[in-house]
Amino acid sequence: MNRGLIGRYETSQIGGEHVRAYIPKPLPPVPFLDLTGARQVLLEQALLALGRLDSVSTLLPDPHLFLYSYVRKEALLSSQIEGTQSSLSDLLLFELEEAPGVPQDDVTDVSNYVAALEYGLERLREGFPLSNRLIREVHAQLL
Repeated sequence: MNRGLIGRYETSQIGGEHVRAYIPKPLPPVPFLDLTGARQVLLEQALLALGRLDSVSTLLPDPHLFLYSYVRKEALLSSQIEGTQSSLSDLLLFELEEAPGVPQDDVTDVSNYVAALEYGLERLREGFPLSNRLIREVHAQLL
């Protein structure tokens, strides 16, 4: 089965660095998406839910505080996959340099998840491209 070329490589300069990126051919769905009937109802429900979330976010006194808590909760859930026994209160105590009620290593692992995420987001804000190098840097922060 010969499908031919399905993309191309392009070299560009981002953040003062030359990078090679693979650019796939556009992928139009075949057959085209049918956004009628049940799918249209689901799409409308999703848009309404996003609108509700957007309106609730305007009521928050400090959206950054919400994101602060959300990032830490996500770090806890991710680290629990690997068997850590830490809670949000343990992590907050650790960040306040208090003694958490679980092994120090578990809380440190969760704290590393948070630090790695914040590091990666900061690098992206600085204009660094999403790349294997960035993923390796974030992984180094995690470890």
